Amino acid sequence: MLDTVASLSAPDDVRAGEVLRLRREISRMQRRRSEQPLLPLDTAFSSLLPDDGLLTGSAYTVSPSPSLVLALLSAASQKGHWCAVIGMPTLGIEAAAAFGVDLDRLILVPNPAERWLAVTSALAEVVPLIAVHPGSRVRDADISRLSARLRDRGTTLLVAESAAIGPWPQSEGSIRLSDPHWHGLGEGWGLLQDCTATVTAQTRRAPLASSVQVRLPGSHGAVEAVQDTPATVTELPTRFTPLAVAG
Repeated sequence: MLDTVASLSAPDDVRAGEVLRLRREISRMQRRRSEQPLLPLDTAFSSLLPDDGLLTGSAYTVSPSPSLVLALLSAASQKGHWCAVIGMPTLGIEAAAAFGVDLDRLILVPNPAERWLAVTSALAEVVPLIAVHPGSRVRDADISRLSARLRDRGTTLLVAESAAIGPWPQSEGSIRLSDPHWHGLGEGWGLLQDCTATVTAQTRRAPLASSVQVRLPGSHGAVEAVQDTPATVTELPTRFTPLAVAG
């Protein structure tokens, strides 16, 4: 089941060989460009984005939460799309399975170090949905080249926000998690059962932020909407950088 899981956590002299092997595997897979305008989201997030899905060929800034990342991958994975997670070593296989991610179509690159951009660019050729936690700053020209590749291949990128780079410069929008609250523990007794949190999205097309409350994870591991909690809309300032046109 885990034959497709790749790891680039070896020393530097081995990483180069691993990247080459990964490129060969990508060439073998030969994915054609996706013609789908959207990738699906879990129904718990259905009111967050204007089209009820993630725009293909775009990048989103997301909170660096493994649970949020898995929740955003789950619906597309269940529809048969390949997914990849780069630079998130704390993301667990069991948690991915609990969220409904198909492990047979999941590629993990836990520790790409300074090669995270090269790995992301290579996987964007064949994987329609990628989550990455950047390990270092990147030049504007490199971001523009990656954005052009995303548009060309119809790949959607979820960029986990980090102190190193902040919000992704060419982001279609943001999806952030806040106010997590775990349930099940008392004073010295009990077991963690589930976690409620607020997920807020803001995009170029919908500059008014929309929020939903969810259990992340829920009682069965996957994301669950908190009942009778309608989405809220808040006016926030937009900070997105205009997309650069690839030359």
